[in-house]
Amino acid sequence: MADPRLARLGELIVGYSLGLQAGKVFRIDTPYVGVPLAIELYRAGLRAGALPYANVELEELPEILVRDGSEEQLDFVPPAAVGEIDTVDAIATIWAEGNTRALTGAQPERHQRLIAATRTLTMRRWERISAGQMSWSGVLCPTPAHAQDAEMSLADYESFVYRACHVEEEGDAVAHWQSTSADLAARAQQLSGARELRIVGPDTDLSLVVEGRKWEAADGHHNMPDGEVYTSPVETETEGEIRFSFPALFQGREVDDIRLRFEDGDVVAAEATRGGEFLDAVLGLDAGARRLGEVAFGMNYEIDRFTKNILFDEKIGGTMHVALGSAFKELGGVNDSALHWDLVCDLRAEGEVYADGELVWRAGSFLEQATPATA
Repeated sequence: MADPRLARLGELIVGYSLGLQAGKVFRIDTPYVGVPLAIELYRAGLRAGALPYANVELEELPEILVRDGSEEQLDFVPPAAVGEIDTVDAIATIWAEGNTRALTGAQPERHQRLIAATRTLTMRRWERISAGQMSWSGVLCPTPAHAQDAEMSLADYESFVYRACHVEEEGDAVAHWQSTSADLAARAQQLSGARELRIVGPDTDLSLVVEGRKWEAADGHHNMPDGEVYTSPVETETEGEIRFSFPALFQGREVDDIRLRFEDGDVVAAEATRGGEFLDAVLGLDAGARRLGEVAFGMNYEIDRFTKNILFDEKIGGTMHVALGSAFKELGGVNDSALHWDLVCDLRAEGEVYADGELVWRAGSFLEQATPATA
C-alpha cells in the first residue's frame, strides 16, 4: 500500500516547489531505492498536465567508475546529458541511497576528478534556473541507510523527514511554506544592509564581508525541506578561523572536526581529525575551492538534530553554515569552482553573530533588537 505521506510530498514538490504547469517537460532523477517517491512525483506531474518521465540511475555505477575507470572515462560526460539539460523545463532530483558510504574507500584524487567532470552539467543547470528557464528541486526519500546514519529507526526517521517537510499529517502544506517564505524573506531583508558579519563560537572567530550581496530566502523551492537565509560573501575578504564540530559529508565521504583558517579570502590552513587526505584533495580541486561561496543561517527549528545528511543538517535551527567553492552568481557572487561543500557550525549553545559590530544572533536565534558590541 502506498504511503500517503509520499503522495502528499509528491504533490508539494510538483505544485509548490516546481510550480509545474501543463505541457512542461518534467524529468524525475532517482536512484532505484527512490522509486516509490518517483512514482508519486510522476502521478502528480500527470495531474498537473505536464509531460513527466523518469531517469532511474544505478547507485553502484559511480563506485565502479572511480575504482576501475580510466582517466578518460572519469572525465566523460554523455553528450545526450548535455543536450537534455537544455530541453527539459523542470527537474526533481530524488536523493536516496542504499549505501551512504559507498565511496568512502575511493582514492581521493580519482574521486575529485569525477566530481570535476560533472561541473559542466551543474553550471548549465544553474544558468537556466537563474534565467527563469528551468525549475529544479531536490528532495529526500527516506531509506534504511539514511535512518542508520541518523541513528533512528526507519519509522522514526520517516516521521522526522515528513514533519520537516510538513506532510506528516493531512493539511495545507503549501500554506505552511508560503508563511515560512514570508518570514524568511523578512529576515533576508534585515540582513541586506549589513557590510560585515563576524561569527564567534568555540574555536571560531571568522569575519566575512557581505556588502553589495543579495540575501536569499530558501523557502522550499529548490530544496524540500528548506529553511535558511543565505548569500555569497565577498570572495577576497574572509579572515579568521572556524571550527565545524559536526562531521562534514561529501559524495559519500566523511571528514571529522574540520578547522579552517582564512587569510584574504583563501583557506591557508586546514586540518581534520579524520579524513584529512580527502579534505586536502577537495581543497585542491581548483582555484575557487579554497574560497567561500556561501554563508547562511539555518532557521528550520523543526530540524533539531544532526542526521549526517546535509539537506537537513544545514537547516538545523540555530546553526550556521558556510560552503567552500562555487558562489551564487544571481546573488552577486563571483567565485567559480566545481565544488560546493556545505560545512555546518553549531552555534546553539555559545555562538554569537555580529553585523557591523552589533550583536544580532545569540545561542541560535536572532535577537529582537540588535545590541552594540561590548569592548
